[in-house]
Amino acid sequence: MKYMMFVVTSLEPDAQPDESDVDLWVDPLDASGKRVIGEVLAPVSESTVVKVRGGKVLTSRGPFAETAEVIAGFDILEVENLEEAIEIASRHPMARNGQLELRPFMVWPDGSD
Repeated sequence: MKYMMFVVTSLEPDAQPDESDVDLWVDPLDASGKRVIGEVLAPVSESTVVKVRGGKVLTSRGPFAETAEVIAGFDILEVENLEEAIEIASRHPMARNGQLELRPFMVWPDGSD
């Protein structure tokens, strides 16, 4: 199963934040093939929102909503099941400093993903 793991910042980190090097999390997962890809995203001030209204393409710069939490990065995991994805996410430094959202890729009726 493939999961998108959103790395989300938080204004309320754990009282004992994890200050470990994220490479200690990344390197073994890359070596095992459990982490397909991952990237840190540019700040929300660099985002562009795109929508179509009345047949016109409208764009705006910056975040689309005021929020205390923003998606700071992502990883794509390829694992056996949700339990394995949760175990992997729980070891990420942002599990204590922010939060991680796991979302499975859609499995279509023809079996493709």
